[in-house]
Amino acid sequence: MKIREINAMRGPNYWSVRRHKLIVMVLDLEEMEERPSDKIDGFKDRLEAMFPTMYSHRCSVGTPGGFFQRVEEGTWMGHIIEHIALEIQTLAGMDTGFGRTRGYGEKGVYNVVFSYIEEDAGRYAAKAAVRICEALIVGEDYDFTDDIQEMRELREAQRLGPSTGSIVEEAESRGIPWIRLNKYSLCQLGYGANQKRIQATVTSETSSIGVELACDKEDTKFLLEQAEVEVPRGDIIRRESSLEGACNYVGYPLVMKPIDGNHGRGITVNIKNYEHALEAYKHAKNSSKSGAIIVEKFVQGDDYRLLVINNVLVAAAIRTPAHVIGNGKSTVQELIDEVNSDPRRGFGHENVLTQITTNELTLNIIKEAGYTIDSVIPDGERLILKDTANLSTGGTAEDVTDIVHPANVSMAERISKIIDLDICGIDIMTTDISKPLSETGGAVLEVNAGPGFRMHLAPTTGLPRNVAAPVIDKLFPNQNDTGRIPITAITGTNGKTTTSRLFAHMAKMKGYRVGYTTSDGVYIQNRLLMTGDCTGPSSAEFVLKDPTVNFAVLECARGGLLRAGLGFKKCNVAIVTNVAADHLGLKGIHTIEQLAKVKAVVPETVLPDGYAILNADDELVYEMRRNVECKIALFSMDENNSHVRALQRSGGITAVYENGFVTICKGEWKMRVMRAVNIPLTYGGKANFMIQNVLAAVLAAHVHGISIEDMKTALETFIPSAAQTPGRLNLFQFQNFTILLDYAHNPAGMRALKQFSDTLDATHKVCIIAGIGDRREEDNNLIGGIAAQMADEIIIRQDKRLRGKTEEELIKMLNDGIKQQNPKIKTTIIPSEKEAITHAVNTAKQGSLIILCSDVVPDALALVQKFKAQEASGEKIFAQ
Repeated sequence: MKIREINAMRGPNYWSVRRHKLIVMVLDLEEMEERPSDKIDGFKDRLEAMFPTMYSHRCSVGTPGGFFQRVEEGTWMGHIIEHIALEIQTLAGMDTGFGRTRGYGEKGVYNVVFSYIEEDAGRYAAKAAVRICEALIVGEDYDFTDDIQEMRELREAQRLGPSTGSIVEEAESRGIPWIRLNKYSLCQLGYGANQKRIQATVTSETSSIGVELACDKEDTKFLLEQAEVEVPRGDIIRRESSLEGACNYVGYPLVMKPIDGNHGRGITVNIKNYEHALEAYKHAKNSSKSGAIIVEKFVQGDDYRLLVINNVLVAAAIRTPAHVIGNGKSTVQELIDEVNSDPRRGFGHENVLTQITTNELTLNIIKEAGYTIDSVIPDGERLILKDTANLSTGGTAEDVTDIVHPANVSMAERISKIIDLDICGIDIMTTDISKPLSETGGAVLEVNAGPGFRMHLAPTTGLPRNVAAPVIDKLFPNQNDTGRIPITAITGTNGKTTTSRLFAHMAKMKGYRVGYTTSDGVYIQNRLLMTGDCTGPSSAEFVLKDPTVNFAVLECARGGLLRAGLGFKKCNVAIVTNVAADHLGLKGIHTIEQLAKVKAVVPETVLPDGYAILNADDELVYEMRRNVECKIALFSMDENNSHVRALQRSGGITAVYENGFVTICKGEWKMRVMRAVNIPLTYGGKANFMIQNVLAAVLAAHVHGISIEDMKTALETFIPSAAQTPGRLNLFQFQNFTILLDYAHNPAGMRALKQFSDTLDATHKVCIIAGIGDRREEDNNLIGGIAAQMADEIIIRQDKRLRGKTEEELIKMLNDGIKQQNPKIKTTIIPSEKEAITHAVNTAKQGSLIILCSDVVPDALALVQKFKAQEASGEKIFAQ
């Protein structure tokens, strides 16, 4: 078996619009294609013995044990690998269960599709599942313990922490989109200009002064003392020589911690003598950046954490450090193992509680208590194992929110304003939180910026608190605010880029700050910031991350959809221009119907109150209406199109080309926008496919509330040119000839180009074409044949986009198509595009038209514009 490729879907995709996190592995079974599971002796027994928990896999049978029934009856190894990948993820603490295995379109090759929780762990599961299956086939032993641990570690390294994750989940539940901005905890909630940011529990609205104060224990303590808040007596030292004096001043027992510490790092509590204080000082020094150490009175009592969000107390918990309780029989290690056997404890943050680890600090604490790891603890005695009560080190937490005394509530809320933190965790030591600190002798120990939420989200005992909700309430106070910006997504085989550019121009003319993606690059407010084919999910996210953008127009092509899915989950408007044979035979897409299913992902993501704008002249596009959950708008070059008429009769919105006008219809009422001959993009109404693009764009403008007057202004000022529509019907008039440069790169595009070029007068037409390596042979044949119909002479160039085929193979494909159409047409082969263009203009006849089909538009444009500049300056031009 051989893995050809592994792709991770991160958004709506070909396999599922709703399940976004999918691994798609292309698996070549090779010789195993001929050996399904029932043909391998003992295979089912070995599989069942290795994975008894797979009995829960129902598979297509629909009942427990259904998968094993399929294995016994005989199923392909790709299907078995799918189930193994799901099972080992579940065993590693990532419970997930969606899977599909489908043919790739080649004998013995399959798409193995399964869901994942964390991408790196999902990719690892794909490879591990193949290894396990291969071992099962040959009857070799395979211990997957290391695989499970590796996936756990990958999960912990990649996953969002409990605090960040809870805020993201709360945002998602309210329809607020989010993007992870780095591999840590920096996340964006909402899109573009409406975004907010969080980093763990610090938000884009958190005061930087507040964070600075909270990180400076000295200043925090000073401000709280000035405000008459109970704080323990203390001193700050920077040298070991000052330690003894500070200890005598404060008095034992002590607590010592770095002034700039957080999350319990470098803290030692209950220090009872100078020797212990010296060790604690060194420990704190190692965790301090500034070198300043706090020495303060150790206040007796329990450790409480009060969480204040937006100046309101939302949760409180009592925290207990990791510990064991003796039974008079078991050693300390045995007691730790017993505690860790609690199913609520897991690796890292995978469960409610974290397993207790034995490290050097733990051994020192045990030693200070007079024991070793092998000592037997008396019955009922509690042995503390860590010096802080953090859940991440094995501690526990009990919710006490409902018993906090009103005086303590008021004090905590007041502290949040004194330190100026929108989210803060206040650590208090007291014997009873239900009484005022003034009565118990308790004290405020610390004020923390970016406090952890885990103890409140999932306390060991007590009521869990949804503390993420008030964070979202603060960031998005308007109940209907989802942080979105208008998104229009545009897909189809041809016309995507021009429609995207035209509609982005309309939105810009309306006053929006537009970000848009195209096959030429990414533009933010008409400034090109990325070049190349930018029609995938990363480019979409680039626009949606930009804080200056308040309107997004996103071109979405087949490649990105199949490679990673869409870069967004929902959009407001989707346009599908058409579906024609292109890129067939790639990524398992072999038919035009499969290609239509890929394109249909885009309209299926439209929000319920949005619009899917579909080409009523294309039956494959029109059929997409069946699976959308939004409103439908149609466009057609024929006002009598039956689909359009039906929608008009039901009061729907359409756009048609009628009597020479581009017209919007609400029901059967017409609102004429402009005559097509007056729209520069249509070249006097000669370019029918451009009229189609205009119809789609004006419909999108209409449903976005752009007036007809504003549409007219935008259409009149959108001039087809190398600047506004690079590579889309760019006409360059020279003294003796004309060059028409276009991106036509498939048979449908070539037919549209022929239709337009037929309207242009010329004494002689020369067409420069190239084959494309990732197209089928018949597609390249058609490109050659259409060029032979379009021109009097053909130049074949072939220096780019070989994509797995040789230059000779592609030239032959084109030549075969040309000869089938016109065996006598003059054909010249010049491999270099630059040399081919130069040859064409050097030999151009008076009044001739050079039709340049370029798939690397910037290079071709630069050369043609260089020739224009030479002609304008009176130089001799076109020299090679």
